[in-house]
Amino acid sequence: MGTSVDEVERARLGLVRCVEESVGVLPEVWRRAFAEVPRHAFLPDVVWLRRPDGEGHERCERVREPGRWWAAAYADVPVVVQVCDGDPPQPGGNPWPSSSASQPSIVADMLLALQVGEGRRVLEVGTGTGWNAGLLAHRLGGAEVVTIEVDASLARAARERLRAVGLHPTVVGGDGADGWAPGAPYDRIIATAAVTHIPPAWVRQLRPGGLIVAPWASAWTADGLFVGRVDVDGYVRGGFRPGGAFMHLRGHRSRITDVDQVARPEHSPTTGSTEVSPWDVAGGDRTAEFAIGVTAPGLWQHWEDDPAVDGVRSRLWVGDEAGTSWASVDYDGVQLRTFAVRQHGPRRVWDEIVTAWHGWSAAGRPGVDAYGLTVAPDGRHRVWLSNPTDAPGPLPDPAAISPPARR
Repeated sequence: MGTSVDEVERARLGLVRCVEESVGVLPEVWRRAFAEVPRHAFLPDVVWLRRPDGEGHERCERVREPGRWWAAAYADVPVVVQVCDGDPPQPGGNPWPSSSASQPSIVADMLLALQVGEGRRVLEVGTGTGWNAGLLAHRLGGAEVVTIEVDASLARAARERLRAVGLHPTVVGGDGADGWAPGAPYDRIIATAAVTHIPPAWVRQLRPGGLIVAPWASAWTADGLFVGRVDVDGYVRGGFRPGGAFMHLRGHRSRITDVDQVARPEHSPTTGSTEVSPWDVAGGDRTAEFAIGVTAPGLWQHWEDDPAVDGVRSRLWVGDEAGTSWASVDYDGVQLRTFAVRQHGPRRVWDEIVTAWHGWSAAGRPGVDAYGLTVAPDGRHRVWLSNPTDAPGPLPDPAAISPPARR
């Protein structure tokens, strides 16, 4: 299926309209970038698109389904470009996304939050396809943009695609958590992968007054965007805002990949009951889950429907990233007033979740944008609510926390 120049032009302008319906009218410099940097030129011929039933992704080849491939290229949706870190899926397993072209309206929202202007030097963490770096290079010029990608094959492909459309940011391979010191200092750092904490290298490589824009993840949920500024004393202070879920920076992934790593048959849990519904804390209310994630850090969730347990229709598992403590909360399929609870380990993880949920409710169920974060020069993170001096409490050592993986 060939595509005419007019069709490409209509697709680009259609994407601009979709973006502006979400974020409002773009400044002219960004409008030109979204119209002139062709998203399709950065997508591989094989991508993975969301299944019609919403459950997982399925392979889409440009040569076999050109219409579907092209429609995805200029739709306001994310497009998965790599699964399983580039390795073949395990036999019988589902391919899990490991890199994508982000949703264009979210890309625009983050670029606007970055507040870039002429002469600003930017480090992008997570090159992916290269399209985001292309937008930045179109806006600022390639000399002012450095983009780093941990996956060598993705970095090579992005570099080639950028050159093919006449854009020349510096594309380097490496762990984005380390930044890229040879290109420092930067005025802005933007991440296209979620972080569980702000890497110290980013703070060191930013000029005073520099801005960080990064998707946020807790062990409980991956949702929210952090926008923070570095001051002359080396502190980062900023706030959160609602945002889409991003794949995680590879070094910020969970060490726990399966419930069985934590809940062992030989454990003897205590038993009890709760009146807090598991759906209140893990039922898709993004605001509640964000609040729980930052006030009960290091705890993950996993739903198990129809477990092979008599009298249990649905089970919510809760565990800690250390792998020492867990809880299960059971719905019997009959009534929703009380739920059976089992807990094991030194952390009473369900009690912590209940305390976090009650605290959020008592505070008036504040939104994501009511929370902020301060990062000290020594790396300590402290989340606060409404006022930097009125804090729910510190996050644990960043080395000990990371987001949920596939369970």
